[in-house]
Amino acid sequence: MVKLIGPAMSLDASGSLADTLVFSKWKGRNYARQLVRPANPKSAGQVGMRSMFKFLAQEWNAMQEADKADWEDLAEAIVASPFNAFMKENQANWRDFLAPSQVFPITRAGTPSDTATEAATLSGRNIILTADTTAAADQWGVMIFRALATPVVENWDNCIAVLPVAPSSSFSYTDGPLDPHTYYYNFMCFANDGEKGALGTEVDETVV
Repeated sequence: MVKLIGPAMSLDASGSLADTLVFSKWKGRNYARQLVRPANPKSAGQVGMRSMFKFLAQEWNAMQEADKADWEDLAEAIVASPFNAFMKENQANWRDFLAPSQVFPITRAGTPSDTATEAATLSGRNIILTADTTAAADQWGVMIFRALATPVVENWDNCIAVLPVAPSSSFSYTDGPLDPHTYYYNFMCFANDGEKGALGTEVDETVV
């Protein structure tokens, strides 16, 4: 950090200059620094973690109050809110490729759906993925996996989306825009207590 006197030919200055320098003030002292724009990396692992984080954050509000209350003991133990306890535990489990749970303690004994009639359809530089789910009372969501080669090995670091999906329903997801390549996909449902279902039928499509 460079201290300045009369920055930019003035008594005071703030803001950026030519997308190169930033002028500001700290504790009454003017200074300048290089303008740094934060990156938004999209590595496979980062996409996988963000996909689950987004799913959990959105689903918390839709959960039953009784299920939210299950997280109060853990929240008290780690000195956090029930929401933060829910997020922290499920994100930590996700790194071990364990599906999320609405309830705590986590039992993973439910019955999730299977996927059926899986399909991938090209639309410009996007690939539209569709599938159906079978009937299962404990069904909560589905994980979508993508790979550049077959077979698709399911794991958290190649999961491109986690979607809430009810039993006996259809769902779709648009992946893209994508670079020219052949992309392979598969699906896996999970129950509301974190039990994972079987891997679905692999589909593929080529972006040209």
